[in-house]
Amino acid sequence: MQTLTDPSTDAPAAGRRALPPLRIGPITVDTPVVLAPMAGVTNAAFRRLCRESGAGLYVAEMTTSRALVERSPESLRIISFEPDEVPRSVQVYGVDPATVGAAVRMLVEEDRADHVDLNFGCPVPKVTRRGGGAVLPWKRDLFASIVRAAVDAARPAGVPVTVKMRKGIDEDHLTYVEAGLTAQDAGVAAVALHGRTAADYYSGTADWDAIATLKEAVTDIPVLGNGDIWSAEDALAMVRHTGCDGVVVGRGCQGRPWLFADLAAAFAGSDARIRPGLGEVARVVHRHAELMVDHFGDESKALREMRKHMAWYLKGYVVGGELRAQLGLVSSLAELDDLLARLDHDQPYPGAPAEGQRGRAGSPKRPILPYGWLDSRELSDEFRQELHEAELSVSGG
Repeated sequence: MQTLTDPSTDAPAAGRRALPPLRIGPITVDTPVVLAPMAGVTNAAFRRLCRESGAGLYVAEMTTSRALVERSPESLRIISFEPDEVPRSVQVYGVDPATVGAAVRMLVEEDRADHVDLNFGCPVPKVTRRGGGAVLPWKRDLFASIVRAAVDAARPAGVPVTVKMRKGIDEDHLTYVEAGLTAQDAGVAAVALHGRTAADYYSGTADWDAIATLKEAVTDIPVLGNGDIWSAEDALAMVRHTGCDGVVVGRGCQGRPWLFADLAAAFAGSDARIRPGLGEVARVVHRHAELMVDHFGDESKALREMRKHMAWYLKGYVVGGELRAQLGLVSSLAELDDLLARLDHDQPYPGAPAEGQRGRAGSPKRPILPYGWLDSRELSDEFRQELHEAELSVSGG
C-alpha cells in the first residue's frame, strides 16, 4: 500500500491526500467516507446536516425488502431523498433471494436509488434468532443467492450493489473472508466489514486486523473498514493499519454531524478540525429539529425523535442535570428554543470529554440462533420458511 503519511507525525503530509477518491461502480466519492445507516438516526434531516459539513456517501436508514415490495408507507418514507441528494443510497435487508431481487428491481426500475447496500451486519436477537443479519452468511448458499439476486436486478440500470457485514457469528464461526470473496465473485462493487462478530454486539474494541485480512483477500473491489471511528484521527489510523480503501462511520457521528468536516479535512491532508462551543452546538440542535419537522411533517413526532439526540449533542459539556432531563423530554420547537436559550452559549469546546464513544457499547451477547443453525453451512428446507419471518423493520450492524 502506498503511504501518503508524514513519518514524523504519522499523519498525511500537509496538502496530500490520505487516500484517493473511492469508486463504487460508476460512483466516485471524493472523500472515501460512508455514513452507516442507523435506524432512527440517518433520516433525510440528519443526512442533510452531515452533507452540509463534508463530503462522503450518505446511506439512508435500512429498510426491509419485504416492506419495499409491499410498498409500506414507512419504507417509502425511508427511501425518500431531497432533490439535491446525490447519490441516493439505500440499504436493504432481506433473507429471501426472490424478495431481495424484487425489491432491488423496484428501486432501480422506478429510479429510486443510485446505490444499493445489502445489510448482513445486524446483531439484534430478534433477527439472529431467525437466521438473519450477521448470522446469515453462515449459510453460504443462501448468502450467495441473495447477493447474486440483488446484483442481477441492479445490473441493467448500472446501479452498484455493495455488502456490509460482520466478522461472523462468534470467534469460532467466522465467515467474513469467505463472504467477501463470494460477494466479489457475485459482482458487488465494494464490501464493508465491521470488525466485530454478532456475539461482540457493540462491546470491546473493533478488530482492525480482520479488516486488514479481508483487504488482503479481496483484491478486485474496494474494501471499507467500520468500527471505532470516533474522530478523523481514528479514520486515518484505520487506513494505516488495514490498508482499507475507505471508512464507514456509524455511532461516531451521533450528535456530531460536523465530524464529516473533520474527515474531509483529514483525508485531504489538512489538520483543520471543528471544535464547537456550546452556543454553536445549540444552533445545530435547533436546525436539526427544524429539518426533522420538515421531514416528518409533524412537529410532535419530530421532537419525540429529537430526544435521543440530546445526550449525544451535549456529551462533555457542562449542562445541569435538570436541563438535560428537560431537553430529553422536549415536545415542541418553542419549548426547545426556550431550553436551548438557557444553555451557557459562551462555554467553549470541552476537548476530550466531548469526544470518544457515543451511545451504549453494551456487553458481549451470546447470539440467539435457530435450533440447529450451526449444524451445517448449507440451508435446509426446514429453515427456509422460518427465514421469511426474519425480514423485520430493524437496523444495526
